[in-house]
Amino acid sequence: MADSDTLFARLCASRYALIKANHPGEGRRKRKLRVSEEFWSLSADDKKKLVQDLPAFDPNAPYDFLTDGDPADEVTDKVPGEGLIVRTDYSNETAWTTFCDKVREAQEELFSDSPETPEEADMAADADADESDADEAMDEDQDEDDEEEEGPPVLFHIINPSDPSDRLQLSHFSHISNLAALRLLNDVSIRKAPLPPFGSGIKRIKPPNRLIDHDGWQEIYTGKTIWVYDATSNQDGCARLVSQKSAEAPYGTATGDSWRAKATHLPELQANIASGAIKIDFGGMDRWDHNERQRNLQEATLPMQ
Repeated sequence: MADSDTLFARLCASRYALIKANHPGEGRRKRKLRVSEEFWSLSADDKKKLVQDLPAFDPNAPYDFLTDGDPADEVTDKVPGEGLIVRTDYSNETAWTTFCDKVREAQEELFSDSPETPEEADMAADADADESDADEAMDEDQDEDDEEEEGPPVLFHIINPSDPSDRLQLSHFSHISNLAALRLLNDVSIRKAPLPPFGSGIKRIKPPNRLIDHDGWQEIYTGKTIWVYDATSNQDGCARLVSQKSAEAPYGTATGDSWRAKATHLPELQANIASGAIKIDFGGMDRWDHNERQRNLQEATLPMQ
């Protein structure tokens, strides 16, 4: 697990069991957030001392913070798909249906077989003519079996409370911020914050914020990629792609930053993000949605509920 090599794994190894005992009715994600909250409440000096004094993480130990369940596991860890499309606005069924149709069509196109050129078709016909009828039949049966067994990969799981009663039960999804979505559906962690290049003259953020740089540390998240369908999606046919950590540059980008992508682009983007073929960083430019960033930064300063 990604936590095993981080400061946060050591924090959880030290603190999670006690927090679990004090909050038995909560899930893994909420308890880990409480561990991180303790860290952020410390002064800069106390953070440094804690980092030095924490015990090592034992990769062979059966830590509860690695194995405990969470209510959101039913729509995250236990379902197929590399990404989660989260519906947070329910005011326009037609727009939502159109969005889903476009995502599905784009995914089918992405994984459909490429059409043969005339030359490829001729070559295939010549090759078939040299084979026996029995061999042809066996090959066709094998191809059909392979197609049935493999099929296209699953890119998305859609979180969409489909009836009014479900929406009331999952009302915390309605119009949520990127940070709230990360906290519900991903697992929190902490890393060293990317800092301004030495000699650049760029000043550190004040007041500090855990989503960018708080005493040299940053709150980040691990888990499936989150795409948020919101009220604006009804008009522009886009979803917010939510980042799990800030970009390495420029300094000042934040965990939870997002930008809007068209429904038709989601499958290709998700496939490439999952494979590591692309990383969304705008070539070092800050082109993230600044309004969503400010919303996240403000929410990060609020006490836990």
